Amino acid sequence: MGSTENGAGTTRLDIAEWSGYLLLTPLVLCLAGVGLLPSYAAQELAQRAAIAWGAVLLAGAGAVHWGLVLAGRLSPPRVGFGGALAAALAAATAVVVGGQRGLALLVVGGGGFWLYEHRVLGAQLPPAYLALRRHLALASSMLLALVMFVSDAAGLT
Repeated sequence: MGSTENGAGTTRLDIAEWSGYLLLTPLVLCLAGVGLLPSYAAQELAQRAAIAWGAVLLAGAGAVHWGLVLAGRLSPPRVGFGGALAAALAAATAVVVGGQRGLALLVVGGGGFWLYEHRVLGAQLPPAYLALRRHLALASSMLLALVMFVSDAAGLT
């Protein structure tokens, strides 16, 4: 999906892609935990872990924009800072709220941040980055939504 950076045949984008998809693994494990663990306490712990990891992913996506603004790659800077701040605030709020509401906030926050990236900053960001972010945002939002639905079936709030 990118040009070769060195003779080993590995590209930066390939590494970024694999890393991004590997970062979804904890959400898959949390989904399995909420659905399959035998005790309510263990299911609740898996749900809280999903919220925490989803918050890390959302805040991390915002942090990329923060870095781009500081490097002078996004203009106007207040738009980039605003998006990064909104992602971090949504992530922190989801952790504080917790439960299914926190999961829902992360799903909406992840989708909203994806729309912001594509609609507001799309012309300033590389197409390969936007494609990767689209896949990761969709996958993380779907996994968090599934955790929310399985949490409901498990009787978690």
